[in-house]
Amino acid sequence: MTMLQHGPSKRIVKLAVRLSWPVIVVAKKWSSLPVLKWFINPFFAYPFNEVTTIPINQEVTQPDNVVVPRRVVERLVSEVRDIFILDECMCRSQMGCKNYPRTIGCMALGPAISRMHPSHGHRATRDEAVEHVRKAAEAGLVANVAHVWIDPVAFGLTRFRELMFICFCDDCCCLYRTHMQKRGPNLDRAYKGLPGISVQVDPEKCEACGTCVEQCFVAAMELREGSAVPGPSCKACGRCVDVCPEGAVSLQIHDEDGLYEQLVGQSKELADVWGHLLQKGLASPGCRPFPNEEAQG
Repeated sequence: MTMLQHGPSKRIVKLAVRLSWPVIVVAKKWSSLPVLKWFINPFFAYPFNEVTTIPINQEVTQPDNVVVPRRVVERLVSEVRDIFILDECMCRSQMGCKNYPRTIGCMALGPAISRMHPSHGHRATRDEAVEHVRKAAEAGLVANVAHVWIDPVAFGLTRFRELMFICFCDDCCCLYRTHMQKRGPNLDRAYKGLPGISVQVDPEKCEACGTCVEQCFVAAMELREGSAVPGPSCKACGRCVDVCPEGAVSLQIHDEDGLYEQLVGQSKELADVWGHLLQKGLASPGCRPFPNEEAQG
């Protein structure tokens, strides 16, 4: 009965990940090569591959001293009724990661999680989801809001339109963030920064050491006239902020509500994980309010 009610168990999914991993890595590496890219790029095409990065690990604050990127993700999960937290990161487990905790897994959102096999983790409350985001941020992980065809295939979830993942990724083991420097056009379009977040470099502090250039996972930073400069393909993930030894790089956010609306707008184009609960970005009935909302009440 379990086989009919649910998708494959963790053991089967981990085996599938192990077998498919080399193929996916090679496809990413070859996605920019002549001729081959025309065969590979359709597998990374919109609307079946869409990843939006949110730097929840960065201390970008507004006057109320709340970390804005993290709260945007907290607001998102507080709007959703159906939440499943995976108790293990498939990527870090596959790679035997020693830099980040393997026990901080993805979150699956939307009605499609009803088929998620219980061996992967558990259905969670909104408060549990918010706490999970906090743990990921404190571990230095980056949130990626993902609507990617490989997820429902791997977990046996049949309603792709009613599914979205939030993955908490690193730069050493994550399948989304590795092997991206020489990517094909569809892969580049699939991985997006969130409009409303930008990377700024202070030329007075920058020593042009090149650390950010070497560490950028999409090769979007370059040195120009004695200073680092983010290019048009920058995803504003915040990695350069972490690694800059001079503290010359920062993230800029001007409008939290606008940022949140853009995230929801992008997500709603691809997936319906909220149902009747989402009403123009307002908190759903029963959701715990955020600190500034309590103060205003």
